Order: sequence, then structure tokens, then C-alpha cells
Amino acid sequence: MLVAGVVLIGVGILCAVRWNVWFGNIPEPPYTTSLTPQRLLLTFGNDGSDSRHVSWSCGETLQPSFLELLTDSTTTRIDAEGEVFASRAGKAAYYVARLHHLQPGKSYAYRVCTNGQYSNWHSFSLSSQHRTSFLYVGDVQDTIAGIANQLLRSAFRHHPDAQFLVCGGDLTERPIDAYWQETFRGLDSIGQSMPVLTATGNHDYLKGLIYKLERRFSLVHSYFLDSMVGENQVYTLRLGDVQLFVLDSNREFFYLYTQRTWLQQQLASSTAQWKIVVLHHPLYSIRGKNNNLIQRWMFDDLIREYGVALVLQAHEHAYARMTVHDDNNHTVTPVYTVSHLSPKNYRIEFSDMFDKFGSGSRYYQQIQADNDQLTLTAYDAVTHALYDSLVITRQGQVLDYGSSIPEVIEFTPVPGNKKDAQFAERIKRYKLRMKN
Repeated sequence: MLVAGVVLIGVGILCAVRWNVWFGNIPEPPYTTSLTPQRLLLTFGNDGSDSRHVSWSCGETLQPSFLELLTDSTTTRIDAEGEVFASRAGKAAYYVARLHHLQPGKSYAYRVCTNGQYSNWHSFSLSSQHRTSFLYVGDVQDTIAGIANQLLRSAFRHHPDAQFLVCGGDLTERPIDAYWQETFRGLDSIGQSMPVLTATGNHDYLKGLIYKLERRFSLVHSYFLDSMVGENQVYTLRLGDVQLFVLDSNREFFYLYTQRTWLQQQLASSTAQWKIVVLHHPLYSIRGKNNNLIQRWMFDDLIREYGVALVLQAHEHAYARMTVHDDNNHTVTPVYTVSHLSPKNYRIEFSDMFDKFGSGSRYYQQIQADNDQLTLTAYDAVTHALYDSLVITRQGQVLDYGSSIPEVIEFTPVPGNKKDAQFAERIKRYKLRMKN
């Protein structure tokens, strides 16, 4: 009886301390929706590499809406589908226009119209190159009036050959309209001219006993409207020699098992030279060896069995890269990376499983692929200094060119914060060990 009482008291204290972390949602201030089209987003479609979607919002009731697509002096009108979504503090009508059978090497201009109100014109093109090149970022979840747009635009200026943007989840800080507005400000001039592909992150969900993803997430990232398996936000896309597999690692066990079945089917049927898995939670955590064990149990054996070359992850607000060694101690695939573009930096562990760490800054990666090799280069998003580099061969070997690039691990502890002080001491020990 005494033991039971102690356990109940302990559970009660734990719940009191962690209640807001587990169940607390930021209130959503009331908002109104513009009567002119806003928040345009270009994404991939669901009919192969030559399809695209454009989503937008306008007003609070459904109205006649369409997209005008201009190419070679010919304008085509594409009707849009619409749906009204009511959040906790407002509502908006969301639209999506599906573009099919686009031609590689062609440039297109488009604008959208709802109830006679037109957006500005935007343009995009489909690459005719055999090589696939894209930029990857982990968590963005920028603060209001943050610098994500500045960093992303600068990254694409430094890498003009990049064809699209992939995010590992938590693109938005929280599912409230003000943060959605900040997300679109961060993507301004980028998300209208090149496809944006994102996985779901835990910040995209409303907290509760069962986490809930609002419908507007799929209405904005509209490829999920057609690719979902049950309630699982999964998606796959083949681009030349590359196939991307997007998972929703935030879900409970029974949802993850459904995703496992889906992933196994997709990997088994894929003929792509380069298979890349994108998910939010790192299968091998840099914040504790027992973190994300369910995700690892569900997906890691499939990743290794079916020859996945690269696993792009986020969530832990630092940079890390882990490679695998075979029986002859050769570095081989899969390669696991963690990255983020957020203003927040977390305390991490320094496991010997990882080849490289980075802390105290923001990062992005460029992934380039052709039939012969897959190249990953990581950069400091503020300075654009090269931070990591490796090449994966067709035979699955990993050539590590990043080990000679110095690690930058910076952290400013909050005065009086015991955990911060302990982390600062761990950094000192790690740097001393690396020096020796």
C-alpha cells in the first residue's frame, strides 16, 4: 500500500512538472483571412516528377478559383479544388491546383484567382538535367520576424543549381495562424518558384493524449492530400536516379507500424539508384541513446536491408553525421545526418557512434546525385562556410572529406543553470579528447 502511494505521488509530481510539455498548446489569437489570394506554395504533385501543385488561401467561404499557367505564349486555365478549415480561432478557405504533364526544360509562369481576385505572377521551371540537386534543412520553426527568409535566400544564391527545398519537419513553430504567416514570410520568393517538400514535425501537431495534426497542414502541403495512408502523412517521389521517402515519425506505435508496412513496400519496389529517407526524429539520437527507440525499431532494419543511402533527420537542433562500418571497417551506407535552421540550440551528447558534430549555429545541406555518385555537403547557414563533405559511391562506400574540416561547438550557459553548466563541461572534455 505504501509503495503504491509513493508511486502515485511520484506520477503526480511528474505530471505536474511535465504537463505543459505533454499537453500544453499555445492559444491561437483570433485572425481574419484576406479576400485576395495569399500564401501561395509550389510543391510536388502525386503523378511523378512532371507534376506540381500550387496551394493558397483566400477568404472564409469557397468561391470559384483557378490557376492560369503560361508557357510558350499559351495560357491554360486549371480549376482548383477548395476546402474550408476552421482552426481554434478562425477559418480560411484553402485551394489547390494540380498541374500535370509538365515538360522538363520548360519555364512556366502562373497566377491564381479566387472570386475574381488575382495573385501576382510567379514563375518556375522543370530541370532537364540528369543530375538532381536540392537543399535540405532541419527544423526552421522561426520566431516572429525571424531571419529564415534571409538565410534561405542566401543559401539558394550560393547554390543556384539547387532545384528544390526539403525540410525535415517543424517548418512552422506551432500550428497557429501567426506562425503560419511567419512560415510563408520565411519562404517568400522561394516557395513560389521552386517546390518545397516537408515532413511533419512534432511542432506541427497539437498536443494531447493522442497528438493531432490539423487538416490545414495537408491543405498547405497538398501532396499529402493524395499520398496519405490512413492518417499517416507519407509521401514518395522519384526524380531521375533519386527516390525520396517521407515519413511521419511523430505518431504512436500503431501508426508507425502502418508506415513500416508502407515503407517496406515502397523500398522493395524501388529501382532508384539513390534512396533517401526523410523523417523528423533521428533514429540514432544525439540527445540520449534511448531516445526515439520506437522509430529506430520500426524503420532502421528496412533502411539497411533495402540499401538506403542517406537518412535526413531533424528535431535535435544541432548538426551531426553518422556513418556505418562493415566487417572490414570500411565506411558504408546508410549515412545518417541531423541538421537544423532554427534559432534554438539544444544540449547534446557526444557519442562515439557519430563522425561529426556541430553546435551553436544553423546549418543546411546540399545533396547532389547522378548515376555515379551521391554527394552531401553541409554548410554553416550564417557564414556559408563548408562544414562537412562526403561522397557515396554506387557500390555503397562512403568517402569522408569532412573529417578534416574543424568542428565548431559553441554554447553559452545560462548563469545558475545546472544542466547548462554540465553541458559546458562536457564540451570541454569532448574538445580535449578530439585534440588529443
